[in-house]
Amino acid sequence: MKDWNVVVTLHEGGFKRALALLRQLGPAAPSEYHNVILMKVDDLGTLLETLRQKTQEDATILESDISRVVTGEQCFAFQSPDEFEAKAKAAALNLVPALSGRAFHVRLHRRGFKGQLSSPEEERFLDHVLLEALDAAGTPGSISFDDPDAILVVETISNHSCVSLWSRDDIKRFPFLRLD
Repeated sequence: MKDWNVVVTLHEGGFKRALALLRQLGPAAPSEYHNVILMKVDDLGTLLETLRQKTQEDATILESDISRVVTGEQCFAFQSPDEFEAKAKAAALNLVPALSGRAFHVRLHRRGFKGQLSSPEEERFLDHVLLEALDAAGTPGSISFDDPDAILVVETISNHSCVSLWSRDDIKRFPFLRLD
Protein backbone atom coordinates (compact mmCIF):
# COMPACT_ATOMS: atom_id res chain seq x y z
CA MET A 1 0.00 0.00 0.00
CA LYS A 2 1.66 3.20 -1.17
CA ASP A 3 -0.52 6.06 0.05
CA TRP A 4 -1.16 4.94 3.60
CA ASN A 5 -2.12 7.32 6.40
CA VAL A 6 -2.37 4.83 9.27
CA VAL A 7 0.37 2.61 10.76
CA VAL A 8 -0.63 -0.30 12.97
CA THR A 9 2.00 -2.34 14.81
CA LEU A 10 1.06 -5.72 16.16
CA HIS A 11 1.86 -8.04 19.01
CA GLU A 12 3.54 -11.28 18.00
CA GLY A 13 0.80 -13.72 17.01
CA GLY A 14 -1.84 -11.02 16.54
CA PHE A 15 -1.54 -10.53 12.79
CA LYS A 16 -4.49 -12.55 11.50
CA ARG A 17 -7.05 -11.27 13.99
CA ALA A 18 -5.83 -7.66 13.74
CA LEU A 19 -5.91 -7.65 9.95
CA ALA A 20 -9.48 -9.02 9.95
CA LEU A 21 -10.59 -6.32 12.41
CA LEU A 22 -8.84 -3.50 10.54
CA ARG A 23 -10.27 -4.56 7.18
CA GLN A 24 -13.74 -4.02 8.66
CA LEU A 25 -12.75 -0.38 9.19
CA GLY A 26 -11.09 0.38 5.85
CA PRO A 27 -8.48 -0.74 3.34
CA ALA A 28 -5.67 -2.50 5.24
CA ALA A 29 -2.66 -4.41 3.99
CA PRO A 30 0.53 -5.91 5.41
CA SER A 31 3.62 -3.78 4.95
CA GLU A 32 7.04 -5.06 4.02
CA TYR A 33 7.93 -4.91 7.72
CA HIS A 34 7.16 -7.67 10.22
CA ASN A 35 3.97 -7.09 12.22
CA VAL A 36 3.19 -3.75 10.59
CA ILE A 37 -0.12 -3.14 8.80
CA LEU A 38 -0.86 -0.03 6.74
CA MET A 39 -4.24 1.53 6.11
CA LYS A 40 -5.64 4.30 3.96
CA VAL A 41 -8.79 5.84 5.42
CA ASP A 42 -10.62 9.03 4.54
CA ASP A 43 -12.01 9.79 8.00
CA LEU A 44 -9.23 9.40 10.57
CA GLY A 45 -11.42 10.60 13.44
CA THR A 46 -14.02 7.93 12.80
CA LEU A 47 -11.32 5.26 12.63
CA LEU A 48 -9.84 6.36 15.97
CA GLU A 49 -13.22 6.54 17.65
CA THR A 50 -14.30 3.13 16.32
CA LEU A 51 -11.03 1.54 17.48
CA ARG A 52 -11.43 3.17 20.89
CA GLN A 53 -14.90 1.67 21.24
CA LYS A 54 -13.80 -1.77 20.03
CA THR A 55 -10.83 -1.86 22.41
CA GLN A 56 -13.08 -0.85 25.31
CA GLU A 57 -15.47 -3.67 24.44
CA ASP A 58 -12.66 -6.22 24.03
CA ALA A 59 -9.47 -5.54 26.01
CA THR A 60 -7.74 -8.53 24.40
CA ILE A 61 -7.39 -6.51 21.17
CA LEU A 62 -4.71 -4.36 22.83
CA GLU A 63 -3.31 -7.17 24.95
CA SER A 64 -2.85 -9.74 22.18
CA ASP A 65 -3.32 -8.24 18.73
CA ILE A 66 -2.76 -4.52 18.22
CA SER A 67 0.20 -2.92 19.92
CA ARG A 68 -0.03 0.60 18.51
CA VAL A 69 -2.06 2.65 16.03
CA VAL A 70 -1.02 6.07 14.70
CA THR A 71 -2.80 8.10 12.04
CA GLY A 72 -1.09 10.69 9.87
CA GLU A 73 -2.50 14.12 9.09
CA GLN A 74 0.21 15.23 6.66
CA CYS A 75 1.80 12.59 4.45
CA PHE A 76 4.58 12.74 1.88
CA ALA A 77 6.97 10.62 -0.16
CA PHE A 78 10.72 11.17 -0.13
CA GLN A 79 13.71 9.73 -1.95
CA SER A 80 16.63 10.90 0.19
CA PRO A 81 17.41 11.92 3.77
CA ASP A 82 17.65 15.57 2.67
CA GLU A 83 14.23 15.43 1.04
CA PHE A 84 12.80 13.73 4.12
CA GLU A 85 14.21 16.46 6.35
CA ALA A 86 12.88 19.28 4.16
CA LYS A 87 9.39 17.79 3.93
CA ALA A 88 9.24 16.84 7.62
CA LYS A 89 10.31 20.39 8.51
CA ALA A 90 7.57 21.87 6.33
CA ALA A 91 4.96 19.56 7.88
CA ALA A 92 6.13 20.41 11.40
CA LEU A 93 6.04 24.14 10.69
CA ASN A 94 2.38 23.80 9.69
CA LEU A 95 1.73 22.78 13.30
CA VAL A 96 3.38 25.81 14.93
CA PRO A 97 0.05 27.54 15.75
CA ALA A 98 -1.16 24.43 17.60
CA LEU A 99 2.06 24.35 19.65
CA SER A 100 2.06 28.02 20.68
CA GLY A 101 3.19 28.31 24.29
CA ARG A 102 2.99 24.57 24.82
CA ALA A 103 5.38 21.89 26.09
CA PHE A 104 5.98 19.15 23.52
CA HIS A 105 8.47 16.78 21.97
CA VAL A 106 8.96 15.05 18.64
CA ARG A 107 8.95 11.27 18.24
CA LEU A 108 10.12 9.58 15.01
CA HIS A 109 9.30 5.93 14.36
CA ARG A 110 11.45 4.95 11.38
CA ARG A 111 11.24 1.82 9.29
CA GLY A 112 13.60 1.88 6.34
CA PHE A 113 16.49 4.20 5.43
CA LYS A 114 18.58 2.38 8.05
CA GLY A 115 21.94 4.09 8.45
CA GLN A 116 20.66 7.09 6.49
CA LEU A 117 18.09 8.54 8.90
CA SER A 118 18.71 8.68 12.62
CA SER A 119 15.56 8.92 14.72
CA PRO A 120 17.21 10.79 17.63
CA GLU A 121 18.96 13.25 15.29
CA GLU A 122 15.80 13.97 13.30
CA GLU A 123 13.79 14.37 16.52
CA ARG A 124 16.29 16.94 17.82
CA PHE A 125 16.32 18.71 14.44
CA LEU A 126 12.52 19.05 14.40
CA ASP A 127 12.44 20.07 18.09
CA HIS A 128 14.91 22.86 17.25
CA VAL A 129 12.97 23.96 14.13
CA LEU A 130 9.75 24.20 16.13
CA LEU A 131 11.31 26.02 19.08
CA GLU A 132 12.83 28.61 16.71
CA ALA A 133 9.53 29.10 14.88
CA LEU A 134 7.60 29.44 18.14
CA ASP A 135 10.11 32.02 19.44
CA ALA A 136 9.90 33.95 16.15
CA ALA A 137 6.10 33.97 16.45
CA GLY A 138 6.35 35.38 19.98
CA THR A 139 4.75 32.27 21.48
CA PRO A 140 7.68 30.27 22.85
CA GLY A 141 7.26 26.60 23.56
CA SER A 142 9.39 24.14 25.47
CA ILE A 143 10.56 20.55 25.18
CA SER A 144 9.13 18.19 27.76
CA PHE A 145 9.11 14.43 28.05
CA ASP A 146 7.19 14.35 31.35
CA ASP A 147 3.48 14.75 30.61
CA PRO A 148 3.86 17.12 27.62
CA ASP A 149 0.94 19.13 26.27
CA ALA A 150 1.52 17.52 22.87
CA ILE A 151 3.67 15.03 20.97
CA LEU A 152 4.47 15.46 17.29
CA VAL A 153 4.81 12.02 15.73
CA VAL A 154 6.57 11.21 12.47
CA GLU A 155 6.08 7.70 11.06
CA THR A 156 8.16 6.43 8.15
CA ILE A 157 7.74 3.23 6.18
CA SER A 158 10.46 3.01 3.52
CA ASN A 159 10.18 6.26 1.54
CA HIS A 160 6.73 7.37 2.74
CA SER A 161 6.08 9.38 5.88
CA CYS A 162 3.16 10.84 7.82
CA VAL A 163 3.18 13.51 10.51
CA SER A 164 0.59 14.01 13.23
CA LEU A 165 0.17 16.02 16.40
CA TRP A 166 -1.39 14.51 19.51
CA SER A 167 -2.57 16.43 22.57
CA ARG A 168 -2.41 15.16 26.12
CA ASP A 169 -6.17 14.57 25.93
CA ASP A 170 -5.80 12.54 22.71
CA ILE A 171 -3.15 10.36 24.34
CA LYS A 172 -5.46 9.64 27.29
CA ARG A 173 -8.52 9.11 25.08
CA PHE A 174 -6.86 6.67 22.67
CA PRO A 175 -4.88 4.08 24.65
CA PHE A 176 -3.57 2.45 21.47
CA LEU A 177 -1.48 5.48 20.46
CA ARG A 178 1.48 4.53 22.66
CA LEU A 179 3.58 7.31 21.14
CA ASP A 180 6.78 7.08 23.19
